[in-house]
Amino acid sequence: MTAVDPAVRRRRGLITLTVMMATIMHALDGTIANVALPSIQGSLSATQEQVSWVVTSYIVASAIMTPFAGFCATRFGLRRTLSTCVVGFTIVSMMCGAAQSLDQLVLFRALQGGFGAALVPVSQAIMMDTYPREEQGKAMAMWGVGTMVGPILGPSLGGWLTDQFTWRWVFYVNLPVGIMCATGVLLLVRDSLSDRPRPFDMLGFAFLAIAIGSFQLMLDRGQQLDWFDSIEIVVETLVAGVAFAMFLIHVLTDEHPFLSRDLFRDRNLSVGLVFTALAGLVLIVTATLMPPFLQQLKGYPVFTTGIVLAPRGAGMMVAMMLTARLIGLFDARWLIAIGLLLCALSLHDMTLFTLEVSESRIVWNGVLLGFGLGLVFPPLTTLTFATLPARLRTEGAAVNALLRNLGASIGIAVLVSLLARNTQENRAELVGQLTPYSAGWPFGRAGAGAEAQMLAVWDAEINRQAAMIGYLNDFRVMTVCTLAVIPLLFLMRRQMLAR
Repeated sequence: MTAVDPAVRRRRGLITLTVMMATIMHALDGTIANVALPSIQGSLSATQEQVSWVVTSYIVASAIMTPFAGFCATRFGLRRTLSTCVVGFTIVSMMCGAAQSLDQLVLFRALQGGFGAALVPVSQAIMMDTYPREEQGKAMAMWGVGTMVGPILGPSLGGWLTDQFTWRWVFYVNLPVGIMCATGVLLLVRDSLSDRPRPFDMLGFAFLAIAIGSFQLMLDRGQQLDWFDSIEIVVETLVAGVAFAMFLIHVLTDEHPFLSRDLFRDRNLSVGLVFTALAGLVLIVTATLMPPFLQQLKGYPVFTTGIVLAPRGAGMMVAMMLTARLIGLFDARWLIAIGLLLCALSLHDMTLFTLEVSESRIVWNGVLLGFGLGLVFPPLTTLTFATLPARLRTEGAAVNALLRNLGASIGIAVLVSLLARNTQENRAELVGQLTPYSAGWPFGRAGAGAEAQMLAVWDAEINRQAAMIGYLNDFRVMTVCTLAVIPLLFLMRRQMLAR
């Protein structure tokens, strides 16, 4: 059993609540501003392309600074790193809410993403330091609620705040949470300095930051700029590839690389990163695809959309509470496999949706998907770090957070692009099948004005049907990907080695 300070043992509940607040703040802000973009666009007189940088700047800055968070926590301690980042995140959130121009808002959102990058990995490292090894499964189940609740509640909360107040409250809402979180960190968390701090590898960090930033920009702007038909996307791809190659060479040859080579010698961590990326993809991509599906194709208002999707979070929490009790009794790999199978079953059911799908079916499908994800995350986190030495844990948490975000980014970029392409192809095919002999053909049977109105009705319905087929194709791709990775689970070691 890992020795834990008795004072820390008494404070575990409060520490857990504190770091969960930090995790929820970061996860929430990744999606909460999306719903407010139309209001921001009108308020700041921006074009649709310009206002998209409000989201892009946050994502890119967060991705670039996530690996740096691991170094800061190792060098300066968990308490100082987390408290500094929570305070910075809260202050910059207020600046976002008070921004008077789009340039200011984009700059402050980038700073917000930079400060927020440390919140998830450092919180995870604190949880693993606070709980002994045999209780870390339960701890990860509790902490995992924070990582999952943000993407689910973000759009609904953002829509409600924007409707009831203004878009600025999307950022002001962080103030009370940030104050409580920073106070809790300063009072409850103790610094845990690495016993072998390494010097800062500026060159390695520069290579990795350029690679991640360019790759993230390519993913975020690819669909908007028609991918590789755009010179910008080609340049960003080349820069990302070259910078990442240089980073790998540097890691293999430098005496003190930015990321320790020992990280990737741990098989559980390496395989776990693959599953972390996939789990991030399923969680975030479904949270990204379902709101426009319900609002644009089903005609649901924003608040109703949030209510219909909320039960997925309930399914996650029930599964996590169950997992906290089962994780010490069963092989964690089987819990993860069952969770992935339930996710695949839910995604397969989505491939059978129609435009007339009932609310109750959507709700129960969401509960099943949430339950599956709730079975995956806690044992996956525990197993991923089971054989990793304690001195590498904070770095490993940062890389784990990075892979979860990159998995989500890649999934969104690929599947949104696939949705748009499939919708166009399906529309062309459906239009090509319409003839004067098609059932219900109205043209030529009424006056010119009536024909024009009927043409608009048919055009809108064709667009809905084409988009519906596009969504079904996306759900099929996600189903296949989820099933395909399950055999990789058994490359991970079951046992936990001494640290």
